[in-house]
Amino acid sequence: MAKLTESMTNVLEGDSMDQDVESPVAIHQPKLPKQARDDLPRHISRDRTKRKIQRYVRKDGKCNVHHGNVRETYRYLTDIFTTLVDLKWRFNLLIFVMVYTVTWLFFGMIWWLIAYIRGDMDHIEDPSWTPCVTNLNGFVSAFLFSIETETTIGYGYRVITDKCPEGIILLLIQSVLGSIVNAFMVGCMFVKISQPKKRAETLVFSTHAVISMRDGKLCLMFRVGDLRNSHIVEASIRAKLIKSKQTSEGEFIPLNQTDINVGYYTGDDRLFLVSPLIISHEINQQSPFWEISKAQLPKEELEIVVILEGMVEATGMTCQARSSYITSEILWGYRFTPVLTLEDGFYEVDYNSFHETYETSTPSLSAKELAELASRAELPLSWSVSSKLNQHAELETEEEEKNIEEQTERNGDVANLENESKV
Repeated sequence: MAKLTESMTNVLEGDSMDQDVESPVAIHQPKLPKQARDDLPRHISRDRTKRKIQRYVRKDGKCNVHHGNVRETYRYLTDIFTTLVDLKWRFNLLIFVMVYTVTWLFFGMIWWLIAYIRGDMDHIEDPSWTPCVTNLNGFVSAFLFSIETETTIGYGYRVITDKCPEGIILLLIQSVLGSIVNAFMVGCMFVKISQPKKRAETLVFSTHAVISMRDGKLCLMFRVGDLRNSHIVEASIRAKLIKSKQTSEGEFIPLNQTDINVGYYTGDDRLFLVSPLIISHEINQQSPFWEISKAQLPKEELEIVVILEGMVEATGMTCQARSSYITSEILWGYRFTPVLTLEDGFYEVDYNSFHETYETSTPSLSAKELAELASRAELPLSWSVSSKLNQHAELETEEEEKNIEEQTERNGDVANLENESKV
């Protein structure tokens, strides 16, 4: 009986211990957005498969972000002009046609109501009757008169008379509203046509970014070019690193943006974009790539977004072109093939080689490790100099001591000889 109770207590204690270990206190995690949940680090296994990196900005420059659960949709109507300009062409053309058609139908209906209420329909062939609008005998003719009034065509067949004050007021209202509609819709179509987005189509970025040595420093580089002869005025370039991070307080920041210096302090970010240029970012202690090596680069989940801005020389409108590079598009140990050659009296750019790269000898260590190796390489040099100085000083002291000993020995020998001679 005692053994049975002891075994039961052991089982209960084991169950309680297992329960304490396997069922800890449940901690309710805050509900995160889908993007944040996707970007959270997953420690499933060491050999987990690589997750495909979702682009923040696509190669054509369009942002891969969709706005969902927007409740304050009235804000789009408060800026209706920008809303119409941002619409796709098929919706823009549909709205363009619908606005004119609806206004024509609306005022045509009012013209027909005025004629119907005044009794013009009952005196169509009465020469003694003065209608509001001559030769208006139905809704179709009222609709045509509405079109002639708003578009100021004026065929001369249907004319308003001076015996219809309500018609004169309606004519004034339709003329003013028609002018407003024309100005709004034509202005919308003009801005839609002259958008500088199409100018950005002729601004090209290299398909890959490269990392190699330049002037003894590890640099991240990419190439930009302009295909048109009309140049971009006041062109400037900037780059941002898109990478999720977790702060020291445990806060997770999805798609955190960090500036990448491409010559902001030296003025190299302001470009004279006549021929293709290679934009360089020096990987130093302020660079986010300071601790990234060649072996570590494919494991990083990051994206580099490059933005080229400037004014279109022909129109003076601001233009912006964008592109991005993920880790699989960053080549370590490569350089860009030269595309500029000197011909007879001019320089020629070969855009067939714009995206081409060639391999070059580049250390696979990170910039931080290279700096540490350089500092270690300098230490033995200083040690050898100091050691040589110490050895030289020791030799000098030893030689001095030997000289003193030899002099004492000589003095002792001379004294002995003098004593022997005296004896």
